[in-house]
Parts: sequence; C-alpha cells; structure tokens
Amino acid sequence: MMEALSCQVCQHFFTANLEKQQLVMVDRDPPLIWQWNGKNWVGAHLQGVELGWGYSVAAIAFTVLPPLLIGFANYLFPPVPGSRLSWLPNAWALLALLTHLAIIGWLVLEFYQFPLRTYFRVRRQQLFGR
Repeated sequence: MMEALSCQVCQHFFTANLEKQQLVMVDRDPPLIWQWNGKNWVGAHLQGVELGWGYSVAAIAFTVLPPLLIGFANYLFPPVPGSRLSWLPNAWALLALLTHLAIIGWLVLEFYQFPLRTYFRVRRQQLFGR
C-alpha cells in the first residue's frame, strides 16, 4: 500500500516523491505535480501534458476573431446615425469579446481544476479569522 496525504481543505489526495522532491495529486487524471526548489513549491503542471504555443494561439484567435468580425461588419455597414439601436453593434462586439474570454477562462479553470470555492473560503478565513 502506498503512503498518501490528504488535504483537509480541498479533500484531494497526494503522494510525496522524496527523491525527486515532488508532490503529486493522485486523485485526478492526469495528476498535477508540484516541485520543491528548496524554498517553496513551484508550479502545478500536468504530468504527461504539454500545452504548446498552438493552444495559446487558438485561444487568442477564439477570443479576438469574433469581435473583430462584428466590428468589421459594423465598419462596412454602419447603422443609421441617431437611430434607436445605433449602439447595438458596438455592444454586440463587446459582449462577444467578454463571452469568448469567459469561455476560455472557464476552459482553463476546468483543465487545471482550480478550486475557486475552496480558495475563497480559505481566503475569507484568513482575512476574518473564522
């Protein structure tokens, strides 16, 4: 049986590799790994997963291209000045940007499984001492 550590805050299980100075979250697939550098724990990267520049380019394109297309259409076919809905194309482009940015943020949070609720609960306890 292997030795495992559990966290009382996030309810995850960890194993420690003392030879490699690593802490591995084992109840997740692929597991997250932290490396000890002698002073603090460095990075939470996924074992066996390489996120290259292609993912970054795709995320930027997914976030920026739809608002640019909407803005370009607004530039080519501007609304009638002074009409009641002349503000709509600009609001639509901004809403598209914010929505696509939120989708990318949600995907990053889902991929890394960052526990926001636990973070805010611990932070509140640190601030207010409860």
